[in-house]
Amino acid sequence: MRSHAAVAALLDRRQEFFEGMRLGIGPGAAAFVLALSFGAEAVARDWGFGLPVLFSMFAWSGSAQFALLTSIAGGSAVVAVTSAVLINARYLMMSLALNDSLHGSRLSRALQVQALCDASFVVAHNTKGGYDIVRLVGASIPQWVLWAAGTAVGALTAPSPDLMQRLGLDVAFPAFFLILALDELRRSKRALAAGLLGASVAAALLFVTTPSYALLGAIAAALLGILPEKEAEQA
Repeated sequence: MRSHAAVAALLDRRQEFFEGMRLGIGPGAAAFVLALSFGAEAVARDWGFGLPVLFSMFAWSGSAQFALLTSIAGGSAVVAVTSAVLINARYLMMSLALNDSLHGSRLSRALQVQALCDASFVVAHNTKGGYDIVRLVGASIPQWVLWAAGTAVGALTAPSPDLMQRLGLDVAFPAFFLILALDELRRSKRALAAGLLGASVAAALLFVTTPSYALLGAIAAALLGILPEKEAEQA
């Protein structure tokens, strides 16, 4: 029979998982709206129905998918793939921050980190400075399902960009992520420092380069996440 401690730990993990799912529904709903645009745009660029849906299921990265969709229209696959890779480079920084919170074998750790996405990364951050991986996985499930579903609905219905803009749906995803970011900034001095530094770097780079490269430069601020908490706070 399982000990009381083991049962309590299992119940705690279960509670964190469902709490993550609950917290992931909001960003997931916003992702659904953004995926409508991706699905519609992909069909407009003659991708058909199946390809964009499969792309959303296996790539699951809105920024990289839109970058690839727009870049490949110019006829250069190399530029398209490079832009998508550069945009997703932010996950290298986020993975470094998650590293100490992962458990198990290398394969197990690699599988756990597949659930990493922007909103789940914020949701999983706990008050001790680490990350709850069970909550991370729970938060990612509704987001992944709604992202794939939104792509399918967008590909089938093909809503026009004008309609999306009139309804204000084009700002739904940034608004939800801003709410998550503001909550994180209030809880951590290190997060506030990283946010201010990232915003400053991005603003400066926008004068000399494209938004994609400005975003890439801004993620360097996430390196603050690998500093010890005391050093980050003293800074």
